[in-house]
Amino acid sequence: MDSTQTGRPGRHDWTSTPLTPELLRGALDLEHTEHGVLPHRLPARARRQIPDGQLAMAEAQPSGVRLAFRTRATAVELDTLRTKNAYRGAPPRPDGTYDLLVDGELAGQAATTGGNVLMVDMTAGTSETLPGPVGTVRFDGLPDRVKDVEIWLPYNEITQLVALRTDAPVEPLPAAEGRKRWLHHGSSISHGSDAASPSTTWPALAASLGGVELTNLGFGGSALLDPFTARALRDAPADLISVKLGINLVNTDLMRLRAFGPAVHGFLDTIREGHPHAPLLVVSPVLCPIHEDTPGPSAPDYSTIGEGRLRFMAAGDPAEVAAGKLTLNVVRAELSRIVAQRACDDPHLYYLDGRELYGEKDSAELPLPDRLHPDAATHRRMGARFAELAFGAGGAFADDGAFAGGAFAADGAFAADGTAPR
Repeated sequence: MDSTQTGRPGRHDWTSTPLTPELLRGALDLEHTEHGVLPHRLPARARRQIPDGQLAMAEAQPSGVRLAFRTRATAVELDTLRTKNAYRGAPPRPDGTYDLLVDGELAGQAATTGGNVLMVDMTAGTSETLPGPVGTVRFDGLPDRVKDVEIWLPYNEITQLVALRTDAPVEPLPAAEGRKRWLHHGSSISHGSDAASPSTTWPALAASLGGVELTNLGFGGSALLDPFTARALRDAPADLISVKLGINLVNTDLMRLRAFGPAVHGFLDTIREGHPHAPLLVVSPVLCPIHEDTPGPSAPDYSTIGEGRLRFMAAGDPAEVAAGKLTLNVVRAELSRIVAQRACDDPHLYYLDGRELYGEKDSAELPLPDRLHPDAATHRRMGARFAELAFGAGGAFADDGAFAGGAFAADGAFAADGTAPR
């Protein structure tokens, strides 16, 4: 890795380091732009097949993507050009957070300024991009010793990386000995909405507790069994794989039961082409009361938009379930059936009911603020529970590979922080 001294004024002699793939984890592709480099969570081939702007935006938001390097620098600056979402008529959304981890521990948080704004008019169904300048994220006061540094990028802002400066040389962080690679796919809940920060989304927390390297292919509004997403999962490096399916298929009202079952089979078949023996965990939706027995689509409820809060409601008709419309309970029953059927020939395939991560007791204590997405406390709880259920003794991702099927959560006896009793 070549680094060069720069003449940037200040009390540091800065070293500028090229932003190359060796410095990045959690991305499947790196696009060169006029400003720098843009991490992607879907490869170029898949991006050419994306049919809508929602997924194009979601895959470019770097959930789980982080810079990782070794250095004795005490100060770090990262120039970025973000694209932040805003909604016409609603108060501005909070800035995205950058998390700094030193030797695996959270050591600082910061936000950037400037950047582009994607202004969305939900009533008109239109959007426009308002351009803005490059901003800088700065971390100072790091310990003066050789250390492993990670900078986790905001999960909810498209982030072009422009320049990296430190007051000592850096080198790419070597792959950790014995750490398995966990590849996860899911909806906006897996993407991170509405976690406190990028290293505290539920998959990031579960990965930390499980001692694995995370690649998060959670795409807000876009876990829709797309074949190009299945091929991305097939081709990505992985030792452990999980797919959390269902909520987006219900709240977009995308397909009926007749199409859902074969689409799930095809999705899993494609993953197995590239990973025939890796543990593969199918996770059904967490509890979402508005869609448990009422089909989609989800629709915005604007009654609280003036207070800065957007909520959702179920706009489907429960009477249409008999004609094949999907609800979360229908999805869970079908996923359980499919996994049981396939497991006869696939001993490394497992199922987890998402209500083991967030269920009725959790909903009473920590209701979904907008009726669809968990808050920061719920992300912490879900991360701890997934780590216990999947990575713990008897879990699908444990060395013994014998899945306990949710025994840890059978009585709901979890502590307030979401950890299971010992």
